[in-house]
Amino acid sequence: MKARDGRGGAVVLLSGGMDSATSLAVARRDEPGPLRTLTLSYGQRHVRELRAARALARHFSVSEALELMVPFAPLAPSAITGKGALPRDRSTRTMGRGIPSTYVPGRNTVFLALALSLAESRRSDAIYLGINAVDYSGYPDCRPEYLRAFQRLASLATARGVKEHWTPRLVAPLLRLSKEEIVRLGERLQVPWEKTWSCYAGEARPCGRCDACRLRALGFRKAGVADPLARTRS
Repeated sequence: MKARDGRGGAVVLLSGGMDSATSLAVARRDEPGPLRTLTLSYGQRHVRELRAARALARHFSVSEALELMVPFAPLAPSAITGKGALPRDRSTRTMGRGIPSTYVPGRNTVFLALALSLAESRRSDAIYLGINAVDYSGYPDCRPEYLRAFQRLASLATARGVKEHWTPRLVAPLLRLSKEEIVRLGERLQVPWEKTWSCYAGEARPCGRCDACRLRALGFRKAGVADPLARTRS
């Protein structure tokens, strides 16, 4: 498969977590053209993930690594942006009930809009994102129907969609995978887990108690793979 217009490739929304890192590895495997990453600083308390995203972009030798500031904190109160306590020590059963306080209103829609702008301007063939609808997320903007709706929006909202009847494909390779399956896929693609960051707490070490830490631990345990970050927990 040839890169479209000599460019092609993909834009990858890269947070620095294990899911986006695996999504980047899948894009590296499957896309013939250059890879570009887009990382957003949005007032998240776990700003440590930005450093992880930079390390992952270097590891995968992406063609362009962009980092933008989108100040969500004043607009969208969330436990992620420091408005309220983080859920801790929750069972997976509890995590599966309702929309969690870590949901940031409008975040994925804004992120995808920015990725679409970058993809259209660079004539990239695809936009990759590491969202997952299986592992107890509860986020409304991580559902398959949301992605289908945004793909339709992209065809209506871009010059290329109107003039050329072509828009970048939205690719969510982890959408229907469990955390265990994500770890196994990452292992096959040699994702450097030690460069990733999942914890929401915004501390120097993974807390081991927030939803992200607990789901990560569950995935590695079920996959029978040692998490290199587990050794750094206090």
